[in-house]
Amino acid sequence: MGSVQRAMRLLECVAGHEYGAPAKQLARETDLALPTAYHLLRTLTYEGYLRRDKGLFFLGEAAARLSSSGAQQKRRSTVAEVLARWRDSIGVPVYYARYRDGEIEVMCVSDTPGTPAVEEWADFRETGHAHAIGQCLLSQLDEDARRDHLDRHPVRSITPYTVRDSHSLLRRLDRTRRTEPVIERQEYALGTVCAAIPITAGTTAATMAISLPAHQADRLAPAVRQLQDEIEQLLGSLAISISI
Repeated sequence: MGSVQRAMRLLECVAGHEYGAPAKQLARETDLALPTAYHLLRTLTYEGYLRRDKGLFFLGEAAARLSSSGAQQKRRSTVAEVLARWRDSIGVPVYYARYRDGEIEVMCVSDTPGTPAVEEWADFRETGHAHAIGQCLLSQLDEDARRDHLDRHPVRSITPYTVRDSHSLLRRLDRTRRTEPVIERQEYALGTVCAAIPITAGTTAATMAISLPAHQADRLAPAVRQLQDEIEQLLGSLAISISI
């Protein structure tokens, strides 16, 4: 444990020197004996966490990978915290999804036992035509990308309310404005109504969505408006985080 702690102190110290630092300086600033510092620096360099250039130590590629992973986890945590806050303030389950590499990905869901999320009884990736999340993401794509997606994941009936064929779906998507919510009523799951709000940051197609039991359908419109207001207030800070 002591060696790990000393190694971490050295890494933190090196990170504080943008233009590198020699072993003697690092040993002095971390209050380590010079032989101990030399041994740990050699080990960290061998493992790729540090690199040595002209007697100076810099962070290596392995440390950079750790930093990148940490930043990604922080962005995920930011989105999860925001969704939980909206879940509690609006009183509905909240979903975040995006379209990446030709597939629909539900990245985060925030619900409670009292307000449960829709059960994924049919793969969300393969049934984008049937749920608000998928329809919202597809509406943000160009025509070629939509057709490519539907060639790989053909339209099929999920419930009696599901859109019947790709032609009908494409007509619906063409009529959907890029900034308006997509509403879906029992097309994916009987007894459930959903709404998805488009979010576009750069080239990323994303959406925030909510769901409600069908007998509470009268709550859907005000809940969507509240979610839109929340998103508009935080969109600047979320624009970076939605690329998780």
